[in-house]
Amino acid sequence: MEEKKAEILTSAKTYFQEMVDLAFEERQVKATSVVKVYLVDLLNFYLFSENLYPSEEREQTLAEQFLRAQIEDPKVRLEMLKKLGDTSLYISGFFGDSLKRKIVDIDYYASIGGSAYESLAAIVPKPSPNYEVFSQMAERFLDFVDILTWISQKSRIQKGHDILRLYERFIQTGSSWAKEQLEAQGIMSHPVDVLKKASEQ
Repeated sequence: MEEKKAEILTSAKTYFQEMVDLAFEERQVKATSVVKVYLVDLLNFYLFSENLYPSEEREQTLAEQFLRAQIEDPKVRLEMLKKLGDTSLYISGFFGDSLKRKIVDIDYYASIGGSAYESLAAIVPKPSPNYEVFSQMAERFLDFVDILTWISQKSRIQKGHDILRLYERFIQTGSSWAKEQLEAQGIMSHPVDVLKKASEQ
């Protein structure tokens, strides 16, 4: 299992690096290199669904978690705020369409996520790479939602199979079918081939 996970993570990071670069180019959005690296790491982290909603956090809304973070000690507060910002950004980018059909919409996630990043920018040392990332995330949250939305749309294989879900299925079950689908898309060994196909669609 760990060997499969390592194989997937290595391929996934290369894939996401290329997709992030393509997204910024296609959407004509400007950002520094540290922000792009941060987004690649964020996408790699949320490759596994258990990272999106840890069991201990499912009983609290994002707003409740944001308020609780304010009374925690500095280290815990930083971790909680980063998790809130990253989760809000990822959900807004990858599940924005489904949010339109829910009571809690993308504006809610943008408000919580932007506030979390703004709070982070206020407490990390400045100038520093972290300050550069969090301040940009706070000021241009919706720009980066747009980047993740583009990546989400381009990461969907014809016939409706989601590349990210295929990754997860292969890791969890060792499914030969999932592996074959990933290999057919060039993900396992030649991520650039997938990017070319995605950009041509």
